[in-house]
Formats: sequence, C-alpha cells, structure tokens
Amino acid sequence: MSFSLSPIFRVAALGLMPVTLAAQGISGQLSILEKAGVRTGDLSNAVVWLESPVASGSGSRDPVTIAMEGKQFLPRVQVVGVGGVVEYPNHDPFRHNVFSKSGPAEFDLGLYARGDSKRMPFDRAGVYPIFCNIHAKMVAYVLAVPSPYMVRPGADGRFAFAGVPAGNYTLKVWHERGGMFTKPIAVPGDGANTVMAQLDARNYLLVQHKNKFGANYTTSGSERY
Repeated sequence: MSFSLSPIFRVAALGLMPVTLAAQGISGQLSILEKAGVRTGDLSNAVVWLESPVASGSGSRDPVTIAMEGKQFLPRVQVVGVGGVVEYPNHDPFRHNVFSKSGPAEFDLGLYARGDSKRMPFDRAGVYPIFCNIHAKMVAYVLAVPSPYMVRPGADGRFAFAGVPAGNYTLKVWHERGGMFTKPIAVPGDGANTVMAQLDARNYLLVQHKNKFGANYTTSGSERY
C-alpha cells in the first residue's frame, strides 16, 4: 500500500519543517477510534517517533516556542529532543503563569507580563502537561523524546520518516486523547516500510486540572483578563 503524502512535518533546527519520504524510510497512517458520532479532527496534534535499542541521541536542542495568545497556548503540542528548551513568550495584554505539576519533572515560571518570555529545558523524556495558573482553560503538552527521529502527522494522519538507518526500532505514537501506541518495526536497507497505527479515544474523559497549588480554579462569574 502506498500513499500520496500531504504535508508532513519533521523536527528541524527551529521547529517542524516539511519533508518528503526518501527511498529508505518509513511512511504510515495514524487513526483514532472515537465514541459513536465523534469525528477525529486533531490528528496533527499527535507525535510519532522511533526509538532504537542502540542509543542514537536526541533531536535538535535549539529552542522551540509555545506562545501565549488569546488565552491559548500556541501550538497546543510541542516536541523536543531530551535536553531541548521551550520558550514561552507572552503575547497577551495581561499576565500568565506557566507551570507543570504532573509530568516527569515539575516547574513554575511565575507571573510575567506581555512582551516577556521565559524558557524551560526538558532534561527527562516524557509527556509534560502545561497549564496557566490564571486561566483554567489553557492547556498544552510538551513531549521530550529520546530520539532524533520524530514527526508530526498531517491533518489526515499520514506521517513519514526519511533517512533512517536500516535496523530495528520501536515506533511510538502519543496523542492527548488516545494515549500511547507502540509497535516494533524494521527499517529495510532499501525500499520503505509502511505502518499503520491506531489509538483508542473511546474512553477519554476530560477532567479539569487543578491549579499549581492543587486546588480548584476560582472564578468570579467572568474573567477580567
């Protein structure tokens, strides 16, 4: 089975850049099982990567960005190699407080105003949920991946890796609603391997996170900022 690939994204020096499938590599299709009547519209928020039993290092450690704008984190999902840095510029005309309490490591960047930016290194592999202590609906995720081979699927769920050395790998896929998928795969010395990955979001339940003090967010009927 072959695909005519729509835009695919690969982590490069300053973020995710388009790539095309080389003769040696992997292409694939991601899908998510949904509750009855639900249509998947966020496949591009997944992260796909390859891990090798032979240590192969991490991807670029150049800083990437999650901006705060319109009471949102943009993008919602960001991926870095282990040891990579994420910057959090504030583009809103009010203060934000970025923090994470439930990932492999905790951090709290404190309050800061428009025009300011703070950064945080991610030295341990894993998924880091990112929140704002002021705005309960602001949610993002950082994935720190122990591999240089990491991609984001297109909106149609298609993904590709190019220039991967021949050998045995574990394909891993993460999505905030679908959890984790893993599958052993082989990259041939010539040609390409095509893989299918499916996550299950049928039991996903949105639960409101706590603030950085472990308490419920307080509201006064409407937010002033």
